[in-house]
Amino acid sequence: MSELHIGSLYWPSTLHNPPSYPSLTECETAQVVVIGGGMSGITCAWELISSGIDVILVEREIVAGESTSANTGLLQYCNDVMLSDLIGQIGRESAETFYVACSRAIDKLADIAASLPQDVGFRRRSSLYYASTEQDLPKLKQEYEALSSCGLRASYWTADDIAAHFPFRKPGAIVTGGDAEVNPFRFVTLLAAQAVDKGLRIREYTEIVKHDSLAGGRHRLHTGNGHHIDANHVIYAIGYEPKELRGELIKPDIGRSFVIVTDPVPDLSQWHERYMIWETARPYLYMRTTEDNRLIIGGLDEEDRNPLQSVQRRKEHSEKLLEKAKALFPDLPLAIAYDWNATFGESEDNLPFVGEDPEWPGVYYTLGYGGNGTVYSLLGAELVRELIQGEADSNPLKDIIGLSRATLREGTPR
Repeated sequence: MSELHIGSLYWPSTLHNPPSYPSLTECETAQVVVIGGGMSGITCAWELISSGIDVILVEREIVAGESTSANTGLLQYCNDVMLSDLIGQIGRESAETFYVACSRAIDKLADIAASLPQDVGFRRRSSLYYASTEQDLPKLKQEYEALSSCGLRASYWTADDIAAHFPFRKPGAIVTGGDAEVNPFRFVTLLAAQAVDKGLRIREYTEIVKHDSLAGGRHRLHTGNGHHIDANHVIYAIGYEPKELRGELIKPDIGRSFVIVTDPVPDLSQWHERYMIWETARPYLYMRTTEDNRLIIGGLDEEDRNPLQSVQRRKEHSEKLLEKAKALFPDLPLAIAYDWNATFGESEDNLPFVGEDPEWPGVYYTLGYGGNGTVYSLLGAELVRELIQGEADSNPLKDIIGLSRATLREGTPR
């Protein structure tokens, strides 16, 4: 089992005594089995169980214990691939459809968060996407026009506008409205508990070691402790390890990213409306605040897929992130309280993997590659539910993020 993160994580410290669930101790059956107890798996299971579908979710460790704990909780409709670039990649109609769907997904996440019995740190925020250099300004202005033309909430800020609201000056920026932030650990943990109340069966410490096809299109999943689950449909929501994918799909690029969380800051009044902040440079710096006045700062992405083991090198990366934050907010007394680095994945075309396996009927994937994984999880949950219920024909995302799209096939132009 590969490690997905190394370091000291902040989010688990914000919820004490989360519920635990039994492991699989006997053979079971269900309409659907979801594999993975993170953001994608729990959101998918919640969507299915809310529609009256019988679901078992299996997690090899604990719910919200892997990538969810390392998620920085920024919910944005803008993506790692700019809308203007995506238009050139898949066409205007599909690109705008995808971006609008991401915006609507944040609205639905807001409704879900409001339905949970405890606060999960969901707060509506705007985002400041600034030009890292003067050379980035033409592209940024092009992106603003693309966002505005399809009705998304965006405004353009000059260098003077930025300096009037923040203690730093950048060449220009796009401000997007309708974004949000969340505590991903509390969100997933409480959503899982609500889904259990609706009838979801969660089996923690249950690892799937073999997947067989049965007569009549059913599936049998074998666990490491000798039991099995039979189901009509299987959904892999396993983060960054799509080993089960059949066919000749282009595998994602896997890298690692670094995050620090500061001690609480007494006064954040100079941080305009707690905007989430990111930039045009690649890899990019991104920042947000927390309910208890901490800063979350991430970036310094590297191509190595393994989390960094060296304590000294991790410290060097953390200090670099801290210095980048101090350069933007020089008057804030910033000190590192938590730091970690974690695996992340990017697909060849910068879109998530969601849909039915092209060569294995009844097997689905909801893999949220890219920097917008929580939003992708919601899109994936809805699309997979529609596919299982035979209602996906009218959903244009089926062809945009589905696994049969040409950009995921080996041998296609890249």
